[in-house]
Amino acid sequence: MPPKAMGKGKQAGASDISRRRTTRMRDGDDMTDIGDGTENDDWMHSKALVKPDDQLDLSEQQLKEEFTRILTANNPHAPQNIVRYSFKERQYKQISSVDQLAIHFALDGNMLHKDSDEARRQMAKLGMPDAVQSEHAGSEGGEGAGAGAAEGEDQQKEEGKDEGREDAATPAPAAAAGGKKLTNQFNYSERASQTYNNPYRERGTATEPPPRATFSGNVTQWEIFDAYNEDFEKQYQAMKAKQVQKTPSVYLHHHQLIQEKNKEKKVVPGRQAEEKTRKKLTITETQSDDVTRIQNAAQIVERMVNQNTYDDIAQDFKYWDDPSDEYRENEGTLLPLWRFTFEKAKKLAVTSLCWNPKYKDLFAVSFGSYDFMKQGNGMILFYSLKNPSFPEFIYETDSGLMCLDVHPEHPYLVVVGFYDGSVGVFNVERKEPVHRCTAKNGKHTDPVWQVRWQKDDLENNHNFYSISSDGRIVQWTIIKNELIYQDVIQLTLPEAPAEGPDGTKVSTVGCGTAFDFHRSNDYMFLVGTEEGKIHTCSKAYSSQFLDTNLAHNMAVYQVRWNPWHPNIYITCSADWSVKIWEVSDKTTVDTNSENTENVSTRKPLFHFDLNNSVGDVAWAPYSSTVFAAVTADGKVFVYDLNVNKYEPLCEQMVAVKKKTKLTHIEFNPVYPIIIVGDDRGNVTSLKLSPNLKKMPKEKKGQPAMDPAQREALEQAKLDKLLNMVRDPPADVSKAPAATEKK
Repeated sequence: MPPKAMGKGKQAGASDISRRRTTRMRDGDDMTDIGDGTENDDWMHSKALVKPDDQLDLSEQQLKEEFTRILTANNPHAPQNIVRYSFKERQYKQISSVDQLAIHFALDGNMLHKDSDEARRQMAKLGMPDAVQSEHAGSEGGEGAGAGAAEGEDQQKEEGKDEGREDAATPAPAAAAGGKKLTNQFNYSERASQTYNNPYRERGTATEPPPRATFSGNVTQWEIFDAYNEDFEKQYQAMKAKQVQKTPSVYLHHHQLIQEKNKEKKVVPGRQAEEKTRKKLTITETQSDDVTRIQNAAQIVERMVNQNTYDDIAQDFKYWDDPSDEYRENEGTLLPLWRFTFEKAKKLAVTSLCWNPKYKDLFAVSFGSYDFMKQGNGMILFYSLKNPSFPEFIYETDSGLMCLDVHPEHPYLVVVGFYDGSVGVFNVERKEPVHRCTAKNGKHTDPVWQVRWQKDDLENNHNFYSISSDGRIVQWTIIKNELIYQDVIQLTLPEAPAEGPDGTKVSTVGCGTAFDFHRSNDYMFLVGTEEGKIHTCSKAYSSQFLDTNLAHNMAVYQVRWNPWHPNIYITCSADWSVKIWEVSDKTTVDTNSENTENVSTRKPLFHFDLNNSVGDVAWAPYSSTVFAAVTADGKVFVYDLNVNKYEPLCEQMVAVKKKTKLTHIEFNPVYPIIIVGDDRGNVTSLKLSPNLKKMPKEKKGQPAMDPAQREALEQAKLDKLLNMVRDPPADVSKAPAATEKK
């Protein structure tokens, strides 16, 4: 083909390509600027289509398909939950706006202007003195060369146009298009946008301040008195108006006639003023502020405040156990918890402690004085572990209290014994005792040292027992709001009657100090005396003891049956000792018998010397071998016979001040704590460490033990210890023979 023919064919092909591309651009993207015809011809001549070897052959529909790619200015790695503290609202708040700026590369430059003095000094230092001149020359030469090149390009364009028509089929070299962007045949569009951050706006509103008024004045007692009188007068008038509205007209007329007759009578001077004051007093009593409406809410709030105040102690009470017990088997500790004090009871001694049988966190405390020369008023306080700062109930008495006991089935009934020899029954809902004996109905002549509720009789009447230094043990029965007494036993001494000042013989009387009733046999009870004897008595015999034991050399302060074993009891005395005894089979000792040698030679099963007067002793409710005692030097002793039969597991000083005597101790029936009272009116609660509250472990996979199995297990555990210290059977058999010989 001749060159001209080839040029025509090339031109025809280029026109077809341009026409097809224009159509595709119009269909695909309206935003593409095609330009006029002259620029199109220039573009066709200057650019050639270069198709890569690995380019896909796509159809027209595939070429028209659009793929949208949206770029946002949000940083995907930016945290969305940044929280900062707001001092205005006093809390942490999440920040709504997050900084989306991400810096990938940053370089601080240090460029200098080439004409500056610093640049010249650096160039001179580097040995480039002609750098500036060469640059100027190069710039001028470059401009001339650029002009020549421009003229040469224009000439080449003109020649190229003529040659292009003749020789248009020659393809452009790849090097000519090497520096330019090669476009492919895909129909695509590039879009980019830069979003801007929303502007910050702050909106505030200033409200008008509320109106304020300053009021001041001086108030005196007479102004307060006059204000109260005016208020009472208004209340009285309103109450009188209501009565007038309610009264019938006939009664009102009759009332007016009576008032007219009374006006005619002479009025005694001063009588009218007395009537007015009496009316005001009645109005004051009836119209006083009723605080009982918020009493329950106030009590709850008070307990919440105390729970926050004593939170560390409450946490220790609930969860803390001494971890050091794991490394010592034969020792334990007592953790001090709450300390219960009351201002009015600081000069009184704690004479008795008793837990409430229904509410396990509530206990009653009686206050009195053991000093004969310092007798005064007494007090009953009910404390709760939920509110250690103030008593729940307060009852003041005219005589010192020596003992108390809470009814096991009716926890609102409390029986107390007074120093003046009387006994009384309190109802928690009333401030005064419901029943109290006098000299006319069996009052004791000496202080009542212990009282104890018993089961109701056959007629369902409440009854209790009391013991006093006058030697009488009295049963009191509440029948129709009256206290009826009956002497059960009169304690007498075996010595001969003493002669009085006028020659008459007076029988000496034993002084009872403590007693305790058997858990299963209601008729049998133990009595401790000031002479150191322990009498085993029965309700059925008023003149004879079942057994008598010379247990101590001084007064017996406490005697208690073991809650698990029916034949074991414990005693404590002022002779510094605590002894554990077993009930004897001999029951033929008469109170008037002088032969007490066999009784006095009996030995206890266990004997512990605590080096000071022992004020009280108590068995633990969770184990048959654990008991605790308090002494006059301020110490608490806790023993566990199953672990150590000779030494206490814990000997701890509890009294805060010196010369403070501990008087009483009680175990809580549910929680592993004890309460201890002293002679300064303080009650301290202590938590037992794990070594002091060991209980039998239950085997895995087996059901829990019922009470009967638990009792049998505790009895067997104690019997195993007692078999080691009991006398041999031969010695026991010789004792009755010796008695018969005598």
